[in-house]
Amino acid sequence: MMRIFKQKTTIDFIGHRRSALFASSLCCIAILAGIALFGFNFGVDFAGGTLMEAKFFEPVSAEAIREVGLKGGLPDIQVQSIGAKEDNTFLLRVGGTTQLTQEHAEQARALLEEVELKSFYADLGNGLVNLRTANKVEAQLLVQKFSTQEAAVKEVRELGESQSGGFDYQIVFSGMADKVQTALRAGLADKQFEIRRVDYVGPQVGRQLRNKGIAALVYATLAIIVYIAFRFDFKFGPGALVSMVHDVLIVFGYYLLTQREFNLTAIAAILTVVGYSVNDTIVIYDRIREEMARFKGRPFAEIINLSINETLSRTILTSGVTALSLVGLLIFGEGEIFDFAAAMLVGILVATYSSIFVASPLTIWFEEYLKRGKKERPSVG
Repeated sequence: MMRIFKQKTTIDFIGHRRSALFASSLCCIAILAGIALFGFNFGVDFAGGTLMEAKFFEPVSAEAIREVGLKGGLPDIQVQSIGAKEDNTFLLRVGGTTQLTQEHAEQARALLEEVELKSFYADLGNGLVNLRTANKVEAQLLVQKFSTQEAAVKEVRELGESQSGGFDYQIVFSGMADKVQTALRAGLADKQFEIRRVDYVGPQVGRQLRNKGIAALVYATLAIIVYIAFRFDFKFGPGALVSMVHDVLIVFGYYLLTQREFNLTAIAAILTVVGYSVNDTIVIYDRIREEMARFKGRPFAEIINLSINETLSRTILTSGVTALSLVGLLIFGEGEIFDFAAAMLVGILVATYSSIFVASPLTIWFEEYLKRGKKERPSVG
């Protein structure tokens, strides 16, 4: 059989547990502070917005597309190349789903004083303005009042006379996809392109997806806690739980530092890291339990150190092979595939570290805590 270490290792991992736990605690605190101060770069999935896939038939760079978008009044446009470079295919992300904003709605309302408004309601999520006027108004007048360079009117619907008096109208605004296409045609007139797909995620749907993603993480954590409680003794549970939370926070830190988009792909990567973290910890815990039965009376810290050294070769092989497969995705992957592989690689490295320097030392401290509790507990009789 292939072995990384030809001879049995005797590395004193437990001897470095205090410095390792101190460093891990500082990192986790810093990440939590960074999340509170700066937050994540939420993608369209969670923040809401418009995602477009554009295929150009002549060579063009992502930076050139972004400059055109900025000139076209799209300050938050993000452009990402996907596929091979010669494909000239890009993902374009912009905030919002329609061109209607609260500021534009208020400005338009102020311009409608001459038509004697009876009611006015702006539905920003769907890009609609519903209004009622005292007298009948020409649709073309409403188009003129509401159309600006920042927001274009797609259609004016005359809903007829209201039973309570007045005339109802609905103004439909163009989507952000139309604004993006207009900007591209104006700024890249010599480049032919086609829009292959357009995805809209409204703010409310984005919040729902974000909440469900968080719920998925919580449910997965609870399920793993229940599994550990049945699989091992009670003293092993806290170490595995803290180790898992530690790994998740470090992956959060990757998204915080790199400002890569935090979306549903990020949730999938974190859930995978959670499973990998527990799997790595359980291997060491199994060996600890075997050695406890084999070396009864031996100090618990020595048994853990022995168990970690005995499983070290297996741990490095498993983590290394998994990491190698991810390196291929990092080299050849684009977009969300690259983000997933990078987050997974960080998670695998951290899970390997935490199973040795977080989960195992905490098991020692919890064992000592239980023993102190038994000594301090007064005897009955």
